[in-house]
Amino acid sequence: MRLFETRPGDDGLPGRERALALLALMTGTTMAVMDTTMVNLALPTIAQDLGASASRSVWITNIFQVVCAAFLLVFAGLSELITRRRLYLLGLAIFVGASIGAALSQNLETLLVFRALQGLGAAATLSIGPSVYRMIFPTRLLGSALGLSALIVAAGYSAGPTVSGAILSFADWPWLFALNVPLGLCSLYFAATALPRETPRSGAFDVAGALCSIVMLASFFLSMDALGHAEPLAVLAWVALCLVAATLFIRRQRRARYPLLPLTLFSEMRFTLAICTSGLAFIGHGLTFVALSLFYQNQMGFSPLETAWLFTPWPLAIMVVGPLAGRLADKVNPSILSSVGLGFLVVGLMALALVDETTGAAGSLWRTALCGIGFGLFQPPNNREMMASLPPERSANVSGMMSTVRTVGQSFGVAVVGAALALGFSVQVTLWFGAFTTLLALVASLSRVSLAGRALVERRASSRPR
Repeated sequence: MRLFETRPGDDGLPGRERALALLALMTGTTMAVMDTTMVNLALPTIAQDLGASASRSVWITNIFQVVCAAFLLVFAGLSELITRRRLYLLGLAIFVGASIGAALSQNLETLLVFRALQGLGAAATLSIGPSVYRMIFPTRLLGSALGLSALIVAAGYSAGPTVSGAILSFADWPWLFALNVPLGLCSLYFAATALPRETPRSGAFDVAGALCSIVMLASFFLSMDALGHAEPLAVLAWVALCLVAATLFIRRQRRARYPLLPLTLFSEMRFTLAICTSGLAFIGHGLTFVALSLFYQNQMGFSPLETAWLFTPWPLAIMVVGPLAGRLADKVNPSILSSVGLGFLVVGLMALALVDETTGAAGSLWRTALCGIGFGLFQPPNNREMMASLPPERSANVSGMMSTVRTVGQSFGVAVVGAALALGFSVQVTLWFGAFTTLLALVASLSRVSLAGRALVERRASSRPR
């Protein structure tokens, strides 16, 4: 297989070691992604069993997301001191241990504690995931590797609701968390065996910057939750705290000897435009899944499992198109591929915004498939552009930013849906908003085509034999 071929001059790991390291990433990522989608479908069952109200049970999902998002940048910076291998192993161990605790929980409070620990473990692995791909695979295969990453994530999201429904049909909800144990132990074994060892960076850790980052991101996500529930005073309070923490964070990064997030990263316009493109696209991605889920069930009368089936073309299309787009991104201008994908995604979201009660399942399926094709064309080339636009020694910081921006964009999209519905707007309005933010992402993507083209010419020139 092309991904595991070794050529003279390749950076990264030899072919056989790449395969084992990839297994570690595949099992770890699948576990973290599936856990989120499985638990979402099981919330009513868990709430009923633990005697919790619907409003309190939502925190089974929220606390995981808040903790995970708050620590993404922190763990990306910490990986330079303790190495990415050790951080990945630590994150997996925390996640597996917390999964055992969650499966054994007898009340909501205990479950929330272990869900927070799961979020902490997930943050450790997800914050450095893309940079580990760069560490494993040679530069010539980076796009293909990131395309495979997109396939794994899409497969996890697609399988989560189905696996959850299957388990709940014959077993109790604790088995949803117990499933993480064998997957996590397999990932731990492969990671300990195959992930390369690194020399840790010397110097101090930016503790002040880490604290500001945690407060900034946590308050942002809490403000999004308040926005989704149309609580204006809470929104203002959390936004104010977020802005204060962000101001202190930026000031600290300018002065710190070893900053958590070097602001010089943003002097590279290819990286900055790719990050902006990603954040805007994920707003549309995040709100679409929530908005359509509500529309399909509340207005079209589909069951939760039927709704999950209607979403299936999106991840399936990513699974097919993503690896192809990643492979192409190693050979052609990745910004052109991303822009074409965003064009498909804009059209698909506009088509979904026109769905009504008379559309039917078939009419929804092709629209969702079009969005999946667009997103599959967009994400791997854009991720390659983010990762390849900066030197390899900055890949941990880039990886942390990629994960943070993705999570922030999706959460903002979800909050927009909640706020719009609370204010009396229709689901279709939120879908038009998602199409608009995706159109902005397309504009940002088109603006960096020439920059990426010049970088591709330079890369080809440097790879020619002398």
